[in-house]
Amino acid sequence: MTWTPMSIVEGLPLIGGQGRFRTLATAEGGLAYEICYPAGVASPVHSHDHDSIVYLISGSLRGTLDGREVTLEAGGTIVHPRGVPHSVEAIVDSRWVEFKTPLPSRPPIAE
Repeated sequence: MTWTPMSIVEGLPLIGGQGRFRTLATAEGGLAYEICYPAGVASPVHSHDHDSIVYLISGSLRGTLDGREVTLEAGGTIVHPRGVPHSVEAIVDSRWVEFKTPLPSRPPIAE
């Protein structure tokens, strides 16, 4: 699987640099990405037309979910429900798997 540079999420530029992603699997009902952000890289506040379930493999993330501050440590999970504004920032180099269902109407992340 090839890593792709990531500088945009939901049409908005990442803050503080760029990450990378690769598609792990796709199915009729959704898909799974592996995503890496170096320390200090963040997404702007955004929302999706799908649900996202995040499992943090390594690192530490902080952000917002519907206006509340949240923190996620390695081994933790969080859900970003469709339509709910959220953001994420890597406190240290971080890697996670993000499951999206149903299939997004447009690619949520891009170069």
